[in-house]
Amino acid sequence: MPAPRRPPLGLAASLALALAPAAAAAPPLVPAASSWEKLASGLAFGEGPAWHPGGYLIFQDVPRDRTMRLHAPGEVSVFRAGTEAANGQALDAEGRLVVCEGRTASGLGGRRLARVEKDGRVTTLADRYRGKRLNSPNDLAIDARGRVFFTDPRYGRRDDLELDREGVYRVDPDGTLTRVVDTLTRPNGILVSGDGRTLYVAENASPGGAVQLWAFDLDAKGGAAEGRVLHDFGGGRGIDGMALDRDGRIWATAGTRGQAGIYVFAPDPARRTATLAAFVPTAEDPTNCTFGGPARDWLYVTTTSSLYRIRTAVRGVESPPGK
Repeated sequence: MPAPRRPPLGLAASLALALAPAAAAAPPLVPAASSWEKLASGLAFGEGPAWHPGGYLIFQDVPRDRTMRLHAPGEVSVFRAGTEAANGQALDAEGRLVVCEGRTASGLGGRRLARVEKDGRVTTLADRYRGKRLNSPNDLAIDARGRVFFTDPRYGRRDDLELDREGVYRVDPDGTLTRVVDTLTRPNGILVSGDGRTLYVAENASPGGAVQLWAFDLDAKGGAAEGRVLHDFGGGRGIDGMALDRDGRIWATAGTRGQAGIYVFAPDPARRTATLAAFVPTAEDPTNCTFGGPARDWLYVTTTSSLYRIRTAVRGVESPPGK
């Protein structure tokens, strides 16, 4: 169904606002006493928050080509520089950082999926498909088997594209690269369900294109099939990044101009659908999110210029799941 059209609301009065009637009687996913806390500001474009096994958050400042580390509210430092326009990132089962190196409007970026080894060396996991350079790897998800699924759209300049599709790929532990979805126009955010049976992908072809949340069945080999739309935003700015809680709900960053916030979807595997369980508005346009903290009950959200967090009543899954 299309996203609800609501006027801008005060944050204090509308946190954890339940928009789906079916969820009205359920306990709130965000406690009424919770409020957004701004942790950092002045970013050129925030992205890729990830909870590090060392017990802290890292996130991207994409145009400035650096990964930042949060020490305390208002206190950040450069965790890694020269990131080749790194965007989405996650930690694998061995604690190594896996990153999507994209491409900025100025041409900066590695256009590859890479892994930062424990000694700081950077290993290329994938940069070409059938001999042609990737478009601009954007976001990724690692499953319990160590397989990395990532999206490869292109926003901005398109004069150096080599591939015929903006697809979704899988890199197996042995290094094999497979295109698993080639039917979307501009895939962006991505998740793998906790049981490893479903691949969630954000179709974000705005402006003017489809803005939807898709689900694909995953087989034992990691192949994707039976794609279906779980939610159609009906235009505007769709989902950028997503995070998964332990009950299987999808927490997605989407929207702009007074409708920006966290859209929480509750998938129904039996009916192969999803309902909009809640909406938590944000003061700025959100770009990505992740669960963190010792109990994984803080939702960290990057925006176009800042980093926020809010305490939730649920816990997020580890990355990769089952770790």
